[in-house]
Amino acid sequence: MMMIPRRKNEFDLFDDIFGDPFFRNHNTNIMKTDIKEKSDKYLIYIDLPGYDKENIKIDVTDGYLNVQATVNTNNEEKDEGKFVRRERYIGTCSRSFYVGEEVTNEDIKAKFKNGILKLEIPKKENKKELPEKKYIQIED
Repeated sequence: MMMIPRRKNEFDLFDDIFGDPFFRNHNTNIMKTDIKEKSDKYLIYIDLPGYDKENIKIDVTDGYLNVQATVNTNNEEKDEGKFVRRERYIGTCSRSFYVGEEVTNEDIKAKFKNGILKLEIPKKENKKELPEKKYIQIED
């Protein structure tokens, strides 16, 4: 059986529906994240399917927890042929979360299982007072 790419002018209900801008996610490198607050800590769950533990870097710098992950599927077996369609993400993605300047790398516990990175961050009292948020006036 031979796979032949479909021509654009053929009717396909799914392409019409999911091709709508409402369903498109142009920023495929965003890590889907859930954050849970407990009495003494925060739990962060980040979806990283297809990533290897060795390609995930976590650090705390200036009060920000930084998570960076890299995936490269170009290392798959080299065979002849060309891709007709390619949707899997290749590259680096990252997220940052403000955790406070009292939190250090040693305070954070990390586990990676079944494509989900689980981070445990203790709640620490912020000794530095954050400045009040000031907004920029919009002129008429």
